[in-house]
Amino acid sequence: MEDTFQRLYEKYHHDLFQFLFYMVKNREQAEDLVQEVYIRVLKAYDNFEGRSTEKTWLFSIARHVAIDWFRKQKTIRRRILEKFDWQKHQIEDLKPLPDEIALKNEKIQWMYRSLDSCSFDQRAVLILRYLQELSITETAEALGWTSSKVKTTQHRALKQLQKQMMMISKEGLSIEKTGVE
Repeated sequence: MEDTFQRLYEKYHHDLFQFLFYMVKNREQAEDLVQEVYIRVLKAYDNFEGRSTEKTWLFSIARHVAIDWFRKQKTIRRRILEKFDWQKHQIEDLKPLPDEIALKNEKIQWMYRSLDSCSFDQRAVLILRYLQELSITETAEALGWTSSKVKTTQHRALKQLQKQMMMISKEGLSIEKTGVE
């Protein structure tokens, strides 16, 4: 099992980290979530039946880990909001945004910011399809969806991205400057 784990880690660690980073937009949190993925892999590898590739299986686990994290954050935020006295305190975050730290290329920053306008599922499809370069079939396997659902979600996500990018371009960024059409 140790050899299998090492092979999976060496082969897919970067892809899993990148996927989770784009989902949660926080380097440290993405690293923690990658560890959670590998914990689940260690627990479940004996049950892996090989109906999909290891890569799509890992992305499926990573997606579920991200969903669990978002659910937990939602609960934590709700509790904080219920107990926080907004009249007495002001919240100030001096840290730069993840996209300011990780993305210096203006084109990528533009796309990265535009991802926020997409739903969780749309973002997952775009990341798996275009950043991880999975096929539609592999993406469907990773998400546990049909190929047609992936295609539909991808189409809607691209429309949403296009709409968001047009809004941003009207706010001051020119399409010629970024080269996005």
